[in-house]
Amino acid sequence: MYIHIPFCKQACHYCDFHFSTSMKKKGELVNALAKELELRKDEFNHTTVHTIYFGGGTPSLLTIDELQFLIDAVYKNYKVSEHPEITLEANPDDLIEASKAGDAVSVGEAEVKPKTIFESYRSIGINRLSIGIQSFFEADLKLMNRAHNAEEAKACLVEATKHFDNISLDLIYGIPNATNEQWLENIETALSFGVPHISSYALTVEPKTALASFIKKGLIDDVDDEQAHDQFHILKDRLEASGFIHYELSNFAKDGYFSKNNSAYWQGKTYLGIGPSAHSFNGKQRGWNVKNNSMYIKSIEQNELPIEIETLTEVDRYNEYIMTGLRTQWGVSIAKVETDYSKDFKDYLIDQAQVFINQQLLYIKDEHLRVTKKGQFLCDGIASELFRLND
Repeated sequence: MYIHIPFCKQACHYCDFHFSTSMKKKGELVNALAKELELRKDEFNHTTVHTIYFGGGTPSLLTIDELQFLIDAVYKNYKVSEHPEITLEANPDDLIEASKAGDAVSVGEAEVKPKTIFESYRSIGINRLSIGIQSFFEADLKLMNRAHNAEEAKACLVEATKHFDNISLDLIYGIPNATNEQWLENIETALSFGVPHISSYALTVEPKTALASFIKKGLIDDVDDEQAHDQFHILKDRLEASGFIHYELSNFAKDGYFSKNNSAYWQGKTYLGIGPSAHSFNGKQRGWNVKNNSMYIKSIEQNELPIEIETLTEVDRYNEYIMTGLRTQWGVSIAKVETDYSKDFKDYLIDQAQVFINQQLLYIKDEHLRVTKKGQFLCDGIASELFRLND
């Protein structure tokens, strides 16, 4: 289950996700999220919720009471596994600000110190943090317009690792004017905190973002694809040398710390998306909620789901399996393609893949089609060449 929290303190220059920097409707929206959970409880009444993921936006802007309210709504309306993975995306500045517990207070003859934010998160069932570090360099953070600074990024991890074992942090590579040496230093700094999961993405210039505008005006250098390629391989080599498993194109983890929530997406499992802009998938249909907080709230208050639904064709489902499968260490099962689709689909896949096999970008092992190290950075482009067109 994914719950979208569409609020941020400020807009990062590269981000094109749905969010608002106005908190005026935060209370109304939290109530609407809980009501959507209730309205949709029958959609997945045949299955069990194994993961709850608070994404955004910036979920760490919610209070403990608001998060508890939403978690309670999940348990009230759905069957939840005994030990679900409950992840909260968080920004370093929110965690540092909230972690400054007040002075101890007297309760009878004893002194009781207020809980830190990390202890409070654990007390309501959150057992995994995904922290948006992005970089440990001040210049990078300013270029991206992040709300935190480099010292807050480090201080946050010092505190977080005292209370949480299951922590992921995000890093961005391919930042203009950030050298390979600086990128390696970013990786080394991340490793020094002993976190078991790192998600890392190439800086992408999305249309209609501030970053795209700055580049167009010549205020910032454009992203250098060759530099991003080099930094991707620096990342891969360094993390694998430190015992991390490169289990998905943008994700590295120590054994036992793969993201259960995100792995479900890549493995084609069903998921329910709650909140404005959130996506859902039931195996045959994909749905997405309206990308507007006010419209979302109004619709939910009227007991109507603000959702568009698309029924996927056999070709759509095949293409999605190729895209997600190639991004993972498990690859694409050739037997599954034949079983779930047909021999014609299997023959088409092998035929289309041959040119990339010849170029040493793909290989087949144990009846699975996988991307070579050489081909990983080009993975999405390769996958698109294996797609079939709808009949």
